[in-house]
Amino acid sequence: MPLHAILLEAVRVARSPVWMPPDGASHGPALDHLMRWNLIAFCLCFLVAHAWLIAAVLRKRTPKRSMAPNALPWIILIALCAMYVWMAVTAQRLWAENRFVGPAPAAMQIEVVGEQFQWYFRYPGEDAAFGTTRPELANAAEGNPLGLDVRDARGKDDVVSSVLVLPVGREADLRLRSLDVIHGFFVPGMRLKENAVPGLVLHVHFTPSVIGTYPILCSQVCGSGHARMQAMLSVVSQAEFQEWLAARGRARIEEGAP
Repeated sequence: MPLHAILLEAVRVARSPVWMPPDGASHGPALDHLMRWNLIAFCLCFLVAHAWLIAAVLRKRTPKRSMAPNALPWIILIALCAMYVWMAVTAQRLWAENRFVGPAPAAMQIEVVGEQFQWYFRYPGEDAAFGTTRPELANAAEGNPLGLDVRDARGKDDVVSSVLVLPVGREADLRLRSLDVIHGFFVPGMRLKENAVPGLVLHVHFTPSVIGTYPILCSQVCGSGHARMQAMLSVVSQAEFQEWLAARGRARIEEGAP
């Protein structure tokens, strides 16, 4: 295959959505754009380096007639350095927007808890405050997997779910923690990944922009049941979200859960 055809194919693959799941978050297009450029740049460097090596092997040796420096290697080196600096700066800016810049005050607060081998999602209820949890109270069989303390009035309206439900177009601030080992909260369709570490509360925020369902995985090998540690993110309209949250609250009261 000619070199120009290989380059065109590399660009086509990089621009194709097939190699990644559809994006459902507002920050996704910028991240996908950077990843496409990374793939194109790496393909070009790979092809140029190997073409250079092959040319060096096949080139006939001739006596050197001049010791004048060749400008081409320096031009290529400067271009590569400029490209990598641009990629590093762009990647750092995208990382800072999700990790170093805090969410808006109106962002929805949700707690994400990882435990072998299950994800739990807690909503603070109408008082917008999370109730106290105590590890010794955690008992999934009795309907209290997170160990909610019934003596704390702030936790009486907390809603715990095994499915993460979010309204489209509203920013969500996730506070991640783990009850046992390190888990990796990974939502490929939202271009989102963050660890849940025992003893720490880590935050990550994003805005879902496309209604639909997205798989939630664990990106850290957390034990023998690691492959089973999956959940679903459901992005719905604001009205559907309010109906779901109200229904979960009523069911919690009827069941008499802590």
